[in-house]
Amino acid sequence: MAEAPNSGRTTIDDAEVERFSKLAAEWWNPTGKFKPLHKFNPVRMAYIKEKVSAHFDRDIKATDAFAGLRILDIGCGGGLLCEPMARLGAGIVGVDASATNINVASLHAEQSGLSIDYRATTAEALSDEGETFDIILNMEVVEHVADVPLFLSECSKMLRPGGLMFVATINRTMKAWGLAIIGAEHILRWLPKGTHQYEKLVRPEEIEQPLNAQGLSILEINGVFYNPLKDVWALSNDTDVNYMMLAERPK
Repeated sequence: MAEAPNSGRTTIDDAEVERFSKLAAEWWNPTGKFKPLHKFNPVRMAYIKEKVSAHFDRDIKATDAFAGLRILDIGCGGGLLCEPMARLGAGIVGVDASATNINVASLHAEQSGLSIDYRATTAEALSDEGETFDIILNMEVVEHVADVPLFLSECSKMLRPGGLMFVATINRTMKAWGLAIIGAEHILRWLPKGTHQYEKLVRPEEIEQPLNAQGLSILEINGVFYNPLKDVWALSNDTDVNYMMLAERPK
């Protein structure tokens, strides 16, 4: 008998799912446990909007710039990226392994008058169902999955020809350990202790390899840094800590 796809393998880290489920009520509190993500949202939204508009020949200033595009936000949490995508006209599917997160995201979308397809499922299950998307957002999630190559491979299978995938994460460097873990979690208390584990951080080449294996081409990689004087995040050439990678499936 042929072995089922990915038999015995999973992208789900149960401890990570439980950790974020316990924090679910905090997702939409801009001064709560997810304050860093609220601060981070403007720079990643601006980057996504710029690259998508250029790639799909859209008017970046249009209120419906993403109309007609089908987007997957994998590891969507409480929907901090799903809602602005929906407001730009996209058909957005928000997926998270935590049903608690999905419940919070769904309630907030309903209160906001937005139609978002939220699902408590996994990348591999979604891929097995034959789902496809013009854009896939892998934002601050790869460092929390159990099997990074499997996760990225399954996501890549769902990207349509000519589509874009965004991956944002933290590099596995001593600089990142000092700033993103010791600094952000233990000293500044921006995030709960244990939010990130050094051994689960992901180097750029560990993302590139699974994407390339599935036929995707890396278009660019940008660092993202925090300016404490202005209290804002901005793009940078320094990828030692936070970075965003953009990939394409050629037509």
